[in-house]
Amino acid sequence: MSIKKQKLTLDLLQRLRCYRPQTRQELAAYVEAYLGLKVPGKRMCSGHNSPLDYLAYSFFGNQKVGSEEDKSGKKADAQQDVVVWANRGGGKTQLGAAVSLLECLFLPGCDIRILGGSEEQSRRMYEYLRGSLEQGYTGKIEGRITQKGCRFANGASVQVLTQSDRSVRGHHVQRLRCDEVELFDPEVWQAAQFITNSGNGISGRLEVFSTLHRPYGLMQEILRQAPGSQMRVFRWCLWEVIEPCRDRNCSQCVLWEDCRGRAKEGQGYYSIDDAISQKRRSSKQSWQVEMLCQRPSRSDLVFAEFDRNEHVQSVEYQSDLPLYRSIDFGFSNPLACLLLQVDGNGCVRVLDEHIKNQTTLSEHARLIQCRWPRPVAATYCDPAGKQRNEITGSSLVQEMAALGMPVRYRSSRILDGLEMIRRFLNPAEGKPKLVIAPKCEQLIRAFESYHYARGANGTLTELPEKDGVHDHVVDALRYFFVNRFARKFPLREKKY
Repeated sequence: MSIKKQKLTLDLLQRLRCYRPQTRQELAAYVEAYLGLKVPGKRMCSGHNSPLDYLAYSFFGNQKVGSEEDKSGKKADAQQDVVVWANRGGGKTQLGAAVSLLECLFLPGCDIRILGGSEEQSRRMYEYLRGSLEQGYTGKIEGRITQKGCRFANGASVQVLTQSDRSVRGHHVQRLRCDEVELFDPEVWQAAQFITNSGNGISGRLEVFSTLHRPYGLMQEILRQAPGSQMRVFRWCLWEVIEPCRDRNCSQCVLWEDCRGRAKEGQGYYSIDDAISQKRRSSKQSWQVEMLCQRPSRSDLVFAEFDRNEHVQSVEYQSDLPLYRSIDFGFSNPLACLLLQVDGNGCVRVLDEHIKNQTTLSEHARLIQCRWPRPVAATYCDPAGKQRNEITGSSLVQEMAALGMPVRYRSSRILDGLEMIRRFLNPAEGKPKLVIAPKCEQLIRAFESYHYARGANGTLTELPEKDGVHDHVVDALRYFFVNRFARKFPLREKKY
């Protein structure tokens, strides 16, 4: 090629660098040509997405971009928040950096904040972006590129936030990208909900990136709430980012059990040799969670037997059955009260729940009695409620009796009460004997999240984690079982 043609080609490439991609295909070509990032566009597993699906959705917003969903004429909502659930090494951090750079280039005035599960994680996404800037975009920057952010000549900006409540509060920007949210402090996550605001004709959007490590972690909660909060979930695993497999004998490959030939159609960048090495040195559970994006093991859950399909059913009050209440006291932490019945087959039916904090005992009693005015056979409570207050000289159980709600309590070991609940959840013979009404959302969530604590060396202890959220409603249920069924325990029961 002559020098003149080379100059023309370089000039054309520089002009195209300033051209905003208009289609999904143009976007993929632009990112590969100018950012050096090949983004796979093929889905390999049922229910999954490709990385290009996320990139196109995030960049184009509510434009129709020619993906499979668009054949129905459906358009994306530019204001819909995004959750990216992907495997380790699946490129989610790099993609977040790529779309941040594209938005700064083609959306003048777009303010972006990056918040990671740790300071190092926050910087990783920004460092990817800085590396891309050096590939021909430094002329677009106004001022210096610092370790914490940069500003573009068109008014767009990127800034790194640290994992602290103080760092997060006070920002009002169009984009917030949260990397490895599974590692977030819950209070920082709550503060982050109020960062995004629309402005300069750009809609506000929150984007979350993470693997899913724990069945009770923050990422699990975000995924659970995603349908109701209208968050768009993008999920991909190793097979969506694996490199093309060539000249390998499938029958002798350690990946065959999971791969089943998918890698033959791979379009990605993840090394097959690396995947083989990682599978050989990891446990099956870690491999399935970290690389295949399957749901994490429930082995450290207290009630691993719980299944929504079996234990959550429509149950209503029956006037011919005794009615019971069971209470775990609290003020800063919530007071939890459950309404229950036991049918003729010995099946425990949880009808409703009352869970509220920062409320006086008299107000709790009023709310509970107004909500459930029917006569009760017994109200059970936390044995700690018998302790007298040093100031008032009375105990909680005495105060409850004075409020027209006499209570009973029986002392027992925590593990004994939990084992009783398990026997009803999953009896050795017959069907489950514990059903929960769908309206008991916090109890259901507790069954799915209540887990054993870990010691200093990381091993599981024999007692559950006192997280201040799920333990209270489980304790209320435990007091019911201990009082109603544990007749073999030494009788230390009192009635007020």
